[in-house]
Amino acid sequence: MTDSLPDDVADVLDLVLDPAEPVHVALRRQVPQLRVQSRCTCGCGTAYFALDTDKVVPAPTGPGTVAAADVQLLTGTGECPGEVLVFVQGGYLSWLEVCSWSDDVEVTLAAARRWLTSPS
Repeated sequence: MTDSLPDDVADVLDLVLDPAEPVHVALRRQVPQLRVQSRCTCGCGTAYFALDTDKVVPAPTGPGTVAAADVQLLTGTGECPGEVLVFVQGGYLSWLEVCSWSDDVEVTLAAARRWLTSPS
């Protein structure tokens, strides 16, 4: 999606922001201006964004914080160990969260990218 973001973040955003969904289309237009400001220290891969809001148009999500995308992760064995969420504040991309529901399967952004690209 962009050369300015780390590959794992850019790939997962590309996979979870549906190009057929109008709100997601507006969010995809923000990605070229997006930067990773920080990451969660636990190793999950959650990324918090910095965005110059003067250079992009807000997506029509409303003024508050919303989960604009919520995608469950499925392993090759059909297990669902977690999900990836994309949060938006006031119409602007804010963070990409990797959530784990399992103590048995490590859920990271790298694993999420692999599961999102693997045929179920």
